[in-house]
Amino acid sequence: MTTIREAIASPDHLPLAKVFEIFLGSDPKVRLTAYDGSSVGPPDAAFGVDLKTPRGTTYLVTAPGDLGLARAYVAGDLDLVGAHPGDPYGALQALAEDLSFTKPSPLEMAQIARGIGLEHFKPIAPPPQEALPRWRRFAEGLRHSKTRDAEVIHHHYDVSNAFYRWVLGPSMTYTCAVYPDADASLEDAQENKYRLIFDKLALQPGDRLLDVGCGWGAMVRYAARRGVAAIGVTLSAEQAHWAQRAIDDEGLGDLAEVRHADYRDVAEAGFDAVSSIGLTEHIGVHNYPAYFTFLRDKLRDGGLLLNHCITRPDNTKSNKAGAFIDRYVFPDGELTGSGTIISRLQDVGRLEVVHTENFRDHYAMTLRDWNANLVANWDDAVAEVGEGTARLWGLYMAGCRIGFERDTIQLHHVLAVKVGRNGRSQLPLRPWWTP
Repeated sequence: MTTIREAIASPDHLPLAKVFEIFLGSDPKVRLTAYDGSSVGPPDAAFGVDLKTPRGTTYLVTAPGDLGLARAYVAGDLDLVGAHPGDPYGALQALAEDLSFTKPSPLEMAQIARGIGLEHFKPIAPPPQEALPRWRRFAEGLRHSKTRDAEVIHHHYDVSNAFYRWVLGPSMTYTCAVYPDADASLEDAQENKYRLIFDKLALQPGDRLLDVGCGWGAMVRYAARRGVAAIGVTLSAEQAHWAQRAIDDEGLGDLAEVRHADYRDVAEAGFDAVSSIGLTEHIGVHNYPAYFTFLRDKLRDGGLLLNHCITRPDNTKSNKAGAFIDRYVFPDGELTGSGTIISRLQDVGRLEVVHTENFRDHYAMTLRDWNANLVANWDDAVAEVGEGTARLWGLYMAGCRIGFERDTIQLHHVLAVKVGRNGRSQLPLRPWWTP
């Protein structure tokens, strides 16, 4: 079989499958095929990658790495063979064993260009699902300004309520579930998550809860059903409309409210508890002091704050998301380790961390079940948002599942109490909730 270097050394005809091998890693365990008829890798491999169009080649060579691969896949120029597009987990898992995203030397790149044609090295427009790179988002405002945050949230969360319903299930909950056991359903696990947060916050009938970044209002409605007056805020107009209608349908209007607003615009204070479930990822690490100060000031003395957030397994690496996540999933999103979150929370003063735990395995299971929902509702999802967006969601969720399984990302609860000026919290001596 012709080696990569032999193929490059004879650039009059460079098989496209060899280009794959150059960029993705040598000796692949998946089958790599291309539209010119070339192939590399085991013929009997369970999974494969099929490059279908010249445009896909351009995406791969102009953005080597996960961004180029994602562009080609979302655009339909590349297929993951052996996997449903709603759940390409198996193919991604097999491909992840090979991925090295090797960067060829300048000489090798020149030889590749001669072999496949210089026209493939001219950048072309990405798929419409892709957000602008960070340096071009200034027209939307400074990073994490109210204007830019609103645009970022619109990009990801205002896709379609119907689409989210098919992926997330009846709970309309787009955050990590907490599985009481390995056989629990997604709906039971989401209900258990809200039960756990409610109990950790020690909420009682007559208490007041503020839920920032409330999504479709599931935490707000859970609390209101139990006699707690709850206010939720979200920057997504679609979420706010859906949530308020659900509140009205359940007859919870006397206790529950969801506002289409920035959390920074909440004027009320003196809450018994604040929940932040999946919002901190969008805040920006340098904004943590202001964020936690704001939440602290919304609490009464003795009030509890629960921060539920995707985290990194360390506190040293870059906070910025990779190119694929930043352009296609969470523009401007940032992640850091739980230690950084705890430190920033403590540093604002009068917030005492009393408990933390990691739900990494639970998020992998949640993503598994979301992918299964997308597969089950694939035709409806494609009809609603288009095949490119549906493929993007399948890719993103399956890829994140692998990340949680491999401990490259985690999910932490951090529970804190606002102590009085005398340092007292009046909390029980031991945890008061059922795990």
